[in-house]
Amino acid sequence: MKMQENNLTGILIWIVGVIISLTVGSAMINKTLLIPMIPAIVTIVSGWVVIIGSIISVILMIFNK
Repeated sequence: MKMQENNLTGILIWIVGVIISLTVGSAMINKTLLIPMIPAIVTIVSGWVVIIGSIISVILMIFNK
């Protein structure tokens, strides 16, 4: 039973992390979240990198299970 609880907790934490990553990436793309002293275009590109990385993570997780 303990092993299933740890696995469920790990999956839940991973899902929350993906949601947070998508939120932060979207905020960077929409210029809602800007990084001081960094040009806006760099922030936007970084936002897309975060979004694409999150999507790749989801795809890899699906194929891994």
